[in-house]
Amino acid sequence: MVTILILQPEVKKPVVAVRRAARIMRYLGRSDSPVGVNQIARDLDIIPSTCLHILRTLAQESMVTFNATTKQYRLGHAVLGLARDSLAKSTFVQEARPHLQDLADRHGVTVTAAELDANEHMVVVALARAPQTLSIHVDVSSRFPALISASGRCYAALSDWPEDKLSQKFDALPWENPPDYNTWLAEVSAAGQNGYAVDYGNYLRGFLVTAAPVVDSEGYPTRALATVGFLNQLDETQVLALAQDVKAAASQLTLERFH
Repeated sequence: MVTILILQPEVKKPVVAVRRAARIMRYLGRSDSPVGVNQIARDLDIIPSTCLHILRTLAQESMVTFNATTKQYRLGHAVLGLARDSLAKSTFVQEARPHLQDLADRHGVTVTAAELDANEHMVVVALARAPQTLSIHVDVSSRFPALISASGRCYAALSDWPEDKLSQKFDALPWENPPDYNTWLAEVSAAGQNGYAVDYGNYLRGFLVTAAPVVDSEGYPTRALATVGFLNQLDETQVLALAQDVKAAASQLTLERFH
């Protein structure tokens, strides 16, 4: 499921049922297999009867699918249609695709464009795969915490988080090979100065990730371009060239959107 960030004032009186429905759909989107109503209700702290009513309504709208045999739910086909329509009409996706393919072709890496959602996650909305037999498997709709990996260093550099809050968020990130916090802070500072960041196997063991932010009209990092390759695939000179090219593409996308 692709979630697009809409920057607007916080709703003072949110509609509780709508919020719960959105949480249920995000939950099902993250689940590897269909889930029963009791587990959904328990994991999301929703009263089971309320959860069931919401699920039945979502099923009537084809947003979720119910298996009468197993009594379990999963996302429905209508969600795919919404995501497809959203991507087809997204100017960012259309503008990003040529840059992604160019980077993938020239550097032999998988390249993604991602957008920040309302839950501090980045969601992949477009990608180009490396022109080689062995490549990294990434899907459109993949999501990851906004502060993790190379794009996370860029996000932290441009978001002005208070250090105490930043430290708490860092500790909760799902690193496979966690960096030292002070080292990470230095890398965040470097990302702010350089306009790009590199993750050497911290987020995913054995993989190198480069990223650069695409900012909005106020300089906030609402989007990012990122590349994923094998850790020993490129030497230091090639990594620097790749990072510079990612930065240039992200800067061009920023210019195209706001100038």
